[in-house]
This record gives sequence, structure tokens and C-alpha cells, in this order.
Amino acid sequence: MFESLRAVPADPILNLSILYRQDTNPNKVDLGVGVYKDEAGHTAIMEAVSRAQELILVEEDTKAYVGMAGSKRYCDLLAQTTLGADHTVLTNNRFAVAQTPGGSGALRVLAEFINVAKPGATVWAGNPTWANHSPIMQSAGLEIKQYPYYDKDTKAVDFDGMLATLKAETKAGDVVLLHACCHNPSGADLSLEQWQATADVIKAKGLLPYVDIAYQGLGEGMDEDAAGLRLMAKTVPEMVIASSCSKNFGLYRERTGTAIIISATEAQAHLAQSQMNGLIRANYSMPPSHGALVVETILADPKLKQMWRDELKTMRKRIKHLRSQLVDAIKAEGVEQDFSFIERQHGMFSFLGINAAQVDQLVNEHSVYLVGSSRINLAGLNQRNIAYVAKAIAAVL
Repeated sequence: MFESLRAVPADPILNLSILYRQDTNPNKVDLGVGVYKDEAGHTAIMEAVSRAQELILVEEDTKAYVGMAGSKRYCDLLAQTTLGADHTVLTNNRFAVAQTPGGSGALRVLAEFINVAKPGATVWAGNPTWANHSPIMQSAGLEIKQYPYYDKDTKAVDFDGMLATLKAETKAGDVVLLHACCHNPSGADLSLEQWQATADVIKAKGLLPYVDIAYQGLGEGMDEDAAGLRLMAKTVPEMVIASSCSKNFGLYRERTGTAIIISATEAQAHLAQSQMNGLIRANYSMPPSHGALVVETILADPKLKQMWRDELKTMRKRIKHLRSQLVDAIKAEGVEQDFSFIERQHGMFSFLGINAAQVDQLVNEHSVYLVGSSRINLAGLNQRNIAYVAKAIAAVL
């Protein structure tokens, strides 16, 4: 049976990590993998997470199964964190929610849910979008099409192209995949006005918005980063949301995510919950517990919650500062090309806007590791390497 197997191409981002580790250049810089790093280049455990784990170590008294949808307290707290505690969707009980193995698990569960509701449905994803979106959707049986999203010339959202495509080419029952904030890979986000215009088109055409919120709190703030998503949820009758605690809680390896389904009525929400639970049972049966227990411990304790929000604010401010510093450092190298767009974007990512040959030069000649599309992770910069990176960028232009 296995004689027919063929190798799957290596993931380009993960492959970068291997090359980086093998590089002996003392000046090497990793701007590839999308994890937050502190000034020392370390992805440290947040203090609030450490405190929560200490409490759990003392108070946890069982390792029994948590059930298909995971911890109810976690699910309730994450629904409130994502949508806002007073959102009409929550007060009217028009939602189903499940704890999942990371944001990727949430994306897959929701994709399978959509495929039950409408087998083979078409998902419209932005060009570009996160590299794993298409494989997840397609492996669940959905078809992928693209709408324009990022304009390489203006270094901003191609909103006219996006809206024109959604108006002209989509049909009722199609799904529109959107990033809530801190767009990966471009860093270019929709404004609130653009969110409303998109929501109006989606409602008018009978489309289903599918919102991925993986970086809440790393753009402008917890509420600010969810504002577009919340506006969408107030406008449309149905919606699905995949959220992740990997970045804003630093729980990458604990695989902690949430799938939320918004229905037109409370009765439909109950049906959606039963369907989602059934899909989970047939897949991984139930989610891992530890990461969710950490998150709910933090969110349920006012002091820990404030500590976490303060830490998140520090991370957010540092990323913004690095954006400004990189622009200034490139300019200081005498580069006339305008890189100011980097300051206007949000979250950890941005395209440098250089070509593939220049990317190869950065990697092979300067040991500055970045994705072939020229996407960089700003959080990989620090005060020791930012001047070196700017000098390397200047050298390849």
C-alpha cells in the first residue's frame, strides 16, 4: 500500500528554521517563523502564565476527560473575550463554541462544519493569506478561490479590488475568509469603515464570513483588534470564528484555540453545537486541557488578567517601536526607497517588497532569514541586530 507514497514538499517557513540553526554566521538573524521573541531573542513564558501554572499545580485534582467541546468556563470566557461580554450574539444565546487544539484545530473543525452544512462549499481567501489556510480548507473538502487583498504597489489593502470581486464573482452560500487583525503575511488590516462595507456586501449576497483572529491584542489592543469582527457579527445572521491563544498568551506548544459558530437563532445554535461536537468526536475526540486551563485561570482572576494585559501591552508597544526603528535604520543607510509603510501596518508581519533574488541574497550572503515572499517577522528584530538587518537590506536593493 505504501509503495505509491510520494514525499510532501517541506514547509518553506519551517525549513528556514532548519537552515538558520545550521548557519554558523554569528550575525545570523531569524525573521521567518512567526513567533514573538523578546529583546534577548527568546520566546519567554509570560509571567501571568507562570503564575497560573503554579496555581494549577496546587489546585488541579483530576486528569479526567474534559469533553468534546472542552472546558465550559474556558469557552464562555473566550467567547466574551472575542466578541465582547455584552455582544448581542452572546446575550441572545445565538452561538456555539468549542475549545480546540490551537487556532489550526479551530480552522479545521469549522471547515468540516461548513462541509456538513454545504458539501464542497467555495471559500474565498484573500491573496495573499496565511499559507496553511488553503491546505486546511481543501483537506476538509472545501474549494478555494481568491479575491485580491494586498496591493504590492501601494503596500496597503486593495479594497476596491477585494470588494469588486466579492460583489461580482461570489454566489449565495459561498464563504469569505477574513483576518480580524494583524494580517499574516502582509500586516495590512481593514479599517472599520471597510469592515462595514464588507459586512454589507456579505449580508446582501448571502455569504458566510469566516474570521480568523490569531493575533488579538498584538495590533492596537484587545478590543480594538476585535472591533471589525464584532461589527461583522452585529451585521450578519451567521458567521464562524477561529481564534488562537498561541500568540497573545504565548502558548504556542500548548495548542489552545477556540471555534465559535454564530447562528440566526438560539435553536440553530444548539443544532450547530451538536454538529460541532460530533465532528470533534470523530476527529480527536476532545481537546488537550492544560493550555485552556491556563487561559481560563488568567481570565477568571482580575489580578492575573491585568498582569497578562500589561505584558501584552508591552509586547505590542515593542513591535510598534521595532517597526519605526527598522524604517529609520534603513533610511540611515542612505536608502531612497520608501519603507514607511512598515510603520503603518499592524502586528508582527510585513512584506519588505523586494524580489526573490534579493531575498536569496539576504539569506545566502547576509544570513538574514525570511520567507521567499519577503515577509518578515518584526518580532525577530532587537537592538543588537536591527542595524545589521538594515545594512543587509540596503546592500541587496
